[in-house]
Amino acid sequence: MAEADDQKGNNRSKLEQAAVLLMSLGEGDAAEILKHLGPKEVQRLGTAMTHLSNVQQNEVEAVLSNFLEEVRTLTGLGMGSDGYIRSMLITALGEDKANGLIDRILLGGNTTGLDTLKWMEARSVADIIRNEHPQIQAIVIAYLDSDQSAEILSYFQDKVRLDIMMRVAALDTVQPSALQELNNILEKQFSGNAGSQTKTMGGIKVAAEIVNNLDSSLANDLLESINDVDEDLGTQIQDLMFVFDNLVDVDDRGIQALLREVSSDILIIALKGADETLKEKIFKNMSKRAAELLRDDLETKGPVKLSEVENAQKEILVIARRMADAGEINLGGGGEQML
Repeated sequence: MAEADDQKGNNRSKLEQAAVLLMSLGEGDAAEILKHLGPKEVQRLGTAMTHLSNVQQNEVEAVLSNFLEEVRTLTGLGMGSDGYIRSMLITALGEDKANGLIDRILLGGNTTGLDTLKWMEARSVADIIRNEHPQIQAIVIAYLDSDQSAEILSYFQDKVRLDIMMRVAALDTVQPSALQELNNILEKQFSGNAGSQTKTMGGIKVAAEIVNNLDSSLANDLLESINDVDEDLGTQIQDLMFVFDNLVDVDDRGIQALLREVSSDILIIALKGADETLKEKIFKNMSKRAAELLRDDLETKGPVKLSEVENAQKEILVIARRMADAGEINLGGGGEQML
């Protein structure tokens, strides 16, 4: 029994193990780690920490053991510096503790202005850029992560949304003067150098990723509007979009890796809106017992709102794209072109 308990840490996903590891550290050490992670990474960790409960001491020890073992196999630990999301830290740690971490990380970091926008609520970013030139709006939308950009766009009227997306699709590189202009606009929110090199951003691929993260009704309306203006561009964007049912093109090994990172609760809701081909693909890449349980859960699960299904599918797609970016899985079809 003791040996079985020692393996509990191994039964948790890597994300949950990372959350256990962080929760076992003091605030100062946790802050030092978090400031080297990007907003999306910290958001996922913060969510995982809020869901942790009844973690036994032997689980913590197992997680630490796994971590030390992995570290021994690495030649170095490389992490990007990008800041982290304020709201998720408050949710995970409480406002008092989170504010202390936020102050230490933000004041000690070297964050550029556009990166600062990644911590802000989508509505706040929309309000900041609402009265700016459409090209400035497009630069912001192209720079930020596609899911955040999609949420920001939802706060604009249809005509403005179309104008911004047409400009995003047409973007290629941005001159330093344009970035400096944006820095000047947001000087109260950040500090930093625009640099002297042009920056690649935007393009049809970015436009497709943003549309992919919009609510289905907004996405359909926007695609129709883009097709009315430029049918060829609309077709290119649609060809590059990767939707939940496209996961059927991922090979078995990739599906198995993805399933290890997705909670069963999210998977059940997401599959309520999936076609039978994808469901069977999921079932065949699980153990017989796990597949039977999943089938039973799907049958007994009551009606689910369309919005809940779409949100669950988007959450899984975010994980899939992250894993594809890291080279852990290969998205087939349209997704392979996107990434």
